[in-house]
Amino acid sequence: MKTILITGGAGFIGNHVVRRFVRKYPDYKIVNLDNLTYAGNLANLKDVEKAPNYEFVKADIVDAKHMLEIFKQYNFDGVIHLAAESHVDRSISSPMEFIFTNIVGTMNLLNAARITWENNMENKLFYHISTDEVYGSLGELGLFYETTAYDPRSPYSASKASSDHLVRASFHTYKLPVVISNCSNNYGPYQFPEKLIPLSINNIKHNKPIPIYGKGENIRDWLFVEDHANAIDLIFHHCKTGETYNIGGNNEWTNIDLIRLLCWVMDRKLNRPEGTSVQLITFVKDRAGHDLRYAIDSSKLQGELGWKPSLQFAEGLEKTVDWYLANEDWMNNITSGDYQGYYEKQYTKR
Repeated sequence: MKTILITGGAGFIGNHVVRRFVRKYPDYKIVNLDNLTYAGNLANLKDVEKAPNYEFVKADIVDAKHMLEIFKQYNFDGVIHLAAESHVDRSISSPMEFIFTNIVGTMNLLNAARITWENNMENKLFYHISTDEVYGSLGELGLFYETTAYDPRSPYSASKASSDHLVRASFHTYKLPVVISNCSNNYGPYQFPEKLIPLSINNIKHNKPIPIYGKGENIRDWLFVEDHANAIDLIFHHCKTGETYNIGGNNEWTNIDLIRLLCWVMDRKLNRPEGTSVQLITFVKDRAGHDLRYAIDSSKLQGELGWKPSLQFAEGLEKTVDWYLANEDWMNNITSGDYQGYYEKQYTKR
């Protein structure tokens, strides 16, 4: 039986990866390590928490000693590293949290893997999940490739770029078997509602303003989270070590056009007259250093491993809206407490 560590498995992308691996690979022992900070929620995994091949460990990747102890205890065959501080706005207001978690935490895991595996690295893999934001910002044309030079513009993307460099350095210096993937914006069930789509779904439902930065002209490439989990599965099992793979949805939308589509879907789902929800759109002060456009070329992943997105955006958005509307209790629990104070502080009207 292989033992696989998935860090950040109680978070948005992580819970989809954990669920996929627990169900698809019953001969693997899946260890979910998460510190359960504001965006980590074990309720995301109720459907697999009693599976015989699943175990949860609460731990902080910033604790180097504890990480080494855990690696020695379980002797992992592979690591899928998703644990990260990931919200750009929070990185602007609290950058040091991102430095510790995304840089120091990643280095702690790399060191623990290197020490534990140093006498036998055969069939081992340290898989680091990163973001397209490390590449910076595009103009109206062009795509991010695996060979695109890094140009991070926020404390978040700079911290992820730093962690990517540490992963590659561990490959070249210590011969640690690693792989990196850089993915575009994810959406889907279980996403913490500080992110654009679940935040807007919740606000529309309660007839609250939908905050849009600037004029809503920023462009993002969107990928359904289960398609990302599928790509992670393929890369983990079939990648070439030392490589980088870009994961994208070929699905670019300006923020304002995305929200207008979401408003139309929500009006239909809530039986409201068409055009009701779009009246809630409220433009707010733009984010500092807001990147204009991200767009991913994922032809390497598609060509080498046969991956492609399974859903068009309209279909994925419908599934996402249906899930949030059917899981009102989950949303209510998430949006209570400290989140409300953060929300009011972050989104001041322009």
